[in-house]
Amino acid sequence: MPRMLDVSDEVRSEIGDDEADRLLGGDRAPDSYECTSCRTPGDTHAEPTSTVLFIGDETAVLAFAHARCIPSQVVPVAEEQLAGAVRSISQSQPAAPNLTVPAPNLTLPAPDFTVPDHDFALPAQDAAGTPSQPIAPGQAAILGITCGLVLHGKVGHASLVVEPTGPVGRPGSTSGEDEFLDLLQDAGFQRVSDLDETPEQLPGWSVLVAMGKLHAILQPAAAGGSTGWWQAHQPLQVTDAWRMAASQLSEVTMYAVPAGMVGRQPREDLLRQALERAVALGQVVAASLPLAGT
Repeated sequence: MPRMLDVSDEVRSEIGDDEADRLLGGDRAPDSYECTSCRTPGDTHAEPTSTVLFIGDETAVLAFAHARCIPSQVVPVAEEQLAGAVRSISQSQPAAPNLTVPAPNLTLPAPDFTVPDHDFALPAQDAAGTPSQPIAPGQAAILGITCGLVLHGKVGHASLVVEPTGPVGRPGSTSGEDEFLDLLQDAGFQRVSDLDETPEQLPGWSVLVAMGKLHAILQPAAAGGSTGWWQAHQPLQVTDAWRMAASQLSEVTMYAVPAGMVGRQPREDLLRQALERAVALGQVVAASLPLAGT
């Protein structure tokens, strides 16, 4: 029996027309599932359902989500994350083992601007606000991510503050010059002059929240679709307030600052104060990114 499934063009191109047609015809799709985004039950017979293909280096996992939560898409993830995804899906969907397919040829184009070795952790900050362990020349910086609500006027916006642990240069550069904000401006991010103003939405970029956790920041891929600009080694559990604000506005505000500018802040009021100081120095760029998931 046909299902209420959406298989996007990018998912179809990865799994092939035959597999996509079998899914749409009901041969390979489950009757019920647990949404990979909101984690509540779904029914492929009764409600629009998206196919979401998680791709690692060697394998791919096809999952299902409410269409209202997340559109059908290909999501690049670290190979080790797929093991956790398979366990999670297997616990809720008996047919899940059949949804795991080998992916020796499932390669994505290299992104235009991606910083390697992403993580959530920021080094301890000293009193001057600089990393206590400086990054050696040529060593890859780590992107620290802080989640919090930032008021735009009287409305709290779900926000991400991205700060590297050291200078980020253009590909191939060995000068040690920090071009992190310049690179983001090249991609469409804008300088911030007032934290109360909501930045413009950046086409093609999005924030992926799946399985109730923050997984990735996606950017446009050169060949179409999306690819990961930043990706969590371990998906980050966000607060209910952050998730609710993101869902209500269907977007997340991403702020970016140079290394040592904001640091690790334990409270949202302190985070805002640090951002305001950085704005006064002209050291913040931002954009509103659509929310993928809930």
